[in-house]
Formats: sequence, C-alpha cells, structure tokens
Amino acid sequence: MTTILRAESIVPPADSPAGRSAASEGAPRNLVLHTALLAGRILRRWSRDPATMAETALVPIAFLVTLHIVFGDGISRVTGHSALYGSVPLVAMVAATQGATVGGLGVMRERDDGLLARLWVVPVHRGAGVLSRLVAESLRILAATVVLMCAGLVLGLRFERGLASAIGWLLIPTVFGVAFSVAVMTLAVYSAKTILVEATALVSGLFMFFCTGFVPLDQYPRWLRPAVRHQPFSTTVDTMRGLALGGPVLRPFTELVAWSVVIVGVCAVPLALGYRKASMRG
Repeated sequence: MTTILRAESIVPPADSPAGRSAASEGAPRNLVLHTALLAGRILRRWSRDPATMAETALVPIAFLVTLHIVFGDGISRVTGHSALYGSVPLVAMVAATQGATVGGLGVMRERDDGLLARLWVVPVHRGAGVLSRLVAESLRILAATVVLMCAGLVLGLRFERGLASAIGWLLIPTVFGVAFSVAVMTLAVYSAKTILVEATALVSGLFMFFCTGFVPLDQYPRWLRPAVRHQPFSTTVDTMRGLALGGPVLRPFTELVAWSVVIVGVCAVPLALGYRKASMRG
C-alpha cells in the first residue's frame, strides 16, 4: 500500500497517458457519473440491511404514533390545531440526524476495514467519495420524510396550501439533515473511536426535546424561549408547519438555511482533508 501511495503522490506529465488519465478522472462529467455510482453502492447496501430500513421507516413511524397518542390532544387544545403539524416535521428531523450518526459510523468502519483506501487507488473522481455519501443521505432523508408524510396523512395531517407547498415540505428536512451529515462525517474521519460520533445522537436529542415541534414555544420557560425558537430543529418545524398549515415561512426558512450554510462552511475544508487522509491509510 505504501508503494501505491508513493506512486499516486507523483504528478505525471500532462501529455503522458497517465497525465491524460488523471485529467480525465477529474472531469466534471466523471464527478457526476462516479458520484451516482458510489451513491448507488451506498443505497444498495442500506436497502439490504434490515436495521437501516427499520431506522428509516418503522422506528420513525412508531415514534410519531407514540408522540401523537401521548401529546397530541394536549397540544391540540393549547394551539387550536392538530399537533401533527409539529410532530411530523420533528420526527422527520430526528430520523435525518439519527441516520447521519449511523452514516458517520459507517464511514469509520469503511476506513478501518480499508475500503476507503481501496477506492482511493482506483480511477474515481476524488470528490465523488464525499459527495456520493451526501447524495445518499439526501435520498435517505427524503424517503423517510415521504414515509412520515404518508403516516401523518393517515393520522390526520393535511396540506392547506396546495401541492407546491406539500412538495416543498418534503424537501425541507434535507436542508439541515445534509448539513448535520457533513458535521458528523467531519468528526468521523478524524476520530479514532466511535464515542464522538455517537455523541452526535445526544445533540439531536437535545434539539428534539427543546423544540417547537415537541411542545409550543410558550410552554417553555421565558428565559429559554429565544434558544428554543432559533435552534435548527425549531426553524425546520416552523417552516414545515407554515408550508402545511399556513403562517410564517420566510423567517424560519432563512434561519434554517443560515444554520446549514454556517455548518457546511465550517466543516467543508476539514472534511475534504480528513476524508483524503482517511482514504490514504494503509
């Protein structure tokens, strides 16, 4: 492996066959093609794993039904509308972030097993490794949100603002979900042990319990309300509630995008460098 890595570190002349091959690997067309191929690999692996499929569909539905039974009537009496307008988006965000934690552990496992190193020495666009994982995460989050939407419709969720708003509603969890995945993968490629990555599940748990999707904002202590209102789970829930039921959308969506852009901006370079380093182990 050391010999291979030393050979890979030598930049071939641009007019040589190796140089032309390297330039071809880095072409934008290959980035799209290789990203699609590697994302398909990840999705196929997930589809064959019963635990992953349960985490994507069955566990979120069970959690949603539990929230609806335990808190639904009480929240509906306080707010004047169904608690589903908050609980369904909340569970979608829990599914997105908990899945990101599982994905981060998967990156660590592939690094330690040497799979990332084997992929690094084949003619694949260097950006496709990270990008394919984010594409797969986006599709997983979208699939989980579709399942939760169907469950919500059965329980009584309705979209008062039409089809376009319903489509937008489906896409909202991917905004912060992908950003959270970037942060988790950044931790994963630098961590020798799983404890830091596993701790991200605790972060999403705190977001869940102190969120406007769990109970209405005015039910929290006054001193805590600003933090609850502006944290990313709340901005996601408020955006999705506005799209489904009516109400403010621009303000919470702007905050949600700001959260996501900041996280991706902070983590992008460390993730790229760390993923490269993790891929060259061996």
